[in-house]
Amino acid sequence: MSHEEFPFLSLLLITALAASVPLLASRLKKLQLPIVVGEIIAGMIVGQSGLNLIEPSQALEFLTIFGFTYLMFISGLEVDFSILTGNTAGSSNRRLSNPLTLSLVVFAVTVVLSLAAALGLQTLGLIQEPFMIALILSTTSLGIVVPVLKERQMMTGRYGQTLLISSLVADFGTLILITFYIVVISQGWTPEVLLILLLLAIFAAVVRVGRIVAKIPGLPRLITELSHATAQIQVRGAMALMVAFIALSQWLGIEMILGAFLAGAVISLLAQRESSQLRMKMDAMGFGFFIPIFFIMVGVQFDLPSLLTSSQAMLLVPLLLAIIYAVRFGATLFYRFQFSWSETFAAGGLLSAQLSLIVAAAAIALEMGIINEAINAAIILVAIVTCIASPLIFNRLLPPQVDDARRGIIIVGLGEMPTLLAERLLKADEPVTVVGFDRGRKRPTRRQDLPVIAGDPTNPEVLAGVGAASARALIAMSTYDDLNLATCRLARKTFGIPQLVAQASDPDVAAKLLTMDVRVVQPQLATVLALQGALNFPAAFDLLADQEDGVEIREVELNSPRWDGQLLRRVLLPGDALVMGLRRSGEVLVPHGDTRLKQGDLLMLIGHEASLQQAVNQLDPLAEMQRIAHRTHLN
Repeated sequence: MSHEEFPFLSLLLITALAASVPLLASRLKKLQLPIVVGEIIAGMIVGQSGLNLIEPSQALEFLTIFGFTYLMFISGLEVDFSILTGNTAGSSNRRLSNPLTLSLVVFAVTVVLSLAAALGLQTLGLIQEPFMIALILSTTSLGIVVPVLKERQMMTGRYGQTLLISSLVADFGTLILITFYIVVISQGWTPEVLLILLLLAIFAAVVRVGRIVAKIPGLPRLITELSHATAQIQVRGAMALMVAFIALSQWLGIEMILGAFLAGAVISLLAQRESSQLRMKMDAMGFGFFIPIFFIMVGVQFDLPSLLTSSQAMLLVPLLLAIIYAVRFGATLFYRFQFSWSETFAAGGLLSAQLSLIVAAAAIALEMGIINEAINAAIILVAIVTCIASPLIFNRLLPPQVDDARRGIIIVGLGEMPTLLAERLLKADEPVTVVGFDRGRKRPTRRQDLPVIAGDPTNPEVLAGVGAASARALIAMSTYDDLNLATCRLARKTFGIPQLVAQASDPDVAAKLLTMDVRVVQPQLATVLALQGALNFPAAFDLLADQEDGVEIREVELNSPRWDGQLLRRVLLPGDALVMGLRRSGEVLVPHGDTRLKQGDLLMLIGHEASLQQAVNQLDPLAEMQRIAHRTHLN
């Protein structure tokens, strides 16, 4: 069979590799091999440097380019702009507490050190144009940083966002500088250089118009209604916006990846409470199809034989590698003002990754005669080596934390309501700590043995003292909305607590909490819903409200391979435990006997406490082992 007769053969092989790499990477846990690195290696094996099984075509070239632009779009979608606009509480250096400020400093130092190294290479007679080489060596591959951070689930934390902003500044800073440099060298100072500012002005205008349109009465409800089933209006609108910015960038003669990133940034600023589900859908499209094609094709297109025939290229490879890592580790020492030594060195390792932009810049320099074929080949090999080695260095210097480190619940607020909630949560055999201050009251009246800490929950030292660094959840129940907002912001950005719940009466505060992915409970509305439930569903209300009969509701994530793919009617739970609900990929399902369970499903159980605990141990045995290990550690 030839590729001409069956044009989908190459795409079939690439998609098969994309499906196989995560499975192989999960089997090689000791290597801590990032999936994107595995995709590049797989591409090298089947590409022109290996088995040469992939036939180039216009369709594959388009999918490769689109995959890269889609990755830039996801990068813009992931940026938390609230982090860019404020300082971090408890920072040791206020001037560098803003991730954008820190990133600009690191980038400026990187350019200066790269220029010094390039001048050294010029002295050795290995290069002719040091400034262009300095800019090429100053890039950071956003295409490597984003997937690694997402794989490690570090995108939402302060450290992950700082790494993301640093890679963005390095990528687009060098892109803009290279664009200016090439235009000046080839054409002199022309008005075309200012078109980048025009694109940024259009971005600001779209955000402003989007906020005005979002206030049109009935429009948010209509969008919500059309965001499910076959309509998927949010996904369609996001894709249309991305393509519009890409087309606009091409028309202006600007690198289209900048337009794709700005499109993602627009949605990040406008989506607010709908952003979580939209991001999940966009991630599924990108990392499920388009983005793996890009990474695999990077490996496919690498030409190893021609590289090995150049002695100059072979000499430049180790020199360029040493310069890149030395420069980046030196520049990221400024991270130490905000993070630990391990996080600082890990940042230097990951930000040393270089891929698409450095390859594109080298191709432009080759076309203009600034570099020769040998230097171009060396730069391509260096890019591939760094994008493979840098994620491995990052994972070695900053190993993934074990899931059992997150345990315990913090309740913010003193009084009868927080105490009652704490009593109910303690029945799940998980540590609960109450923290807050209320006119000198230091201990709730209902239960004297409950751990209570009197202090300001917006103080990082107070939250750290109650175990915020290892807590899995925080519930803000203070009667002051602004206190709940400040506490949740601190818990999310400084301590990375994954699950946050807060009560808020002020609609503006509630909206701000929703943008932080905090589950908001409005007391007045909650009371109305409870009264309505007592009226319309008296039996169910009595079941939930009456604690004397011991019947409770629990949620558990299905992590047992034993029940993965099994029909619900074949899952025999202990005692009177029953499955009353199921959440899968953000969608709530009503379970029945023919419902087939999948690993990762969130099951809602009902039954007596003893039966529920046994059911949880059966459905999530890993959590039980972690609980036993935690007890052993405490004893």
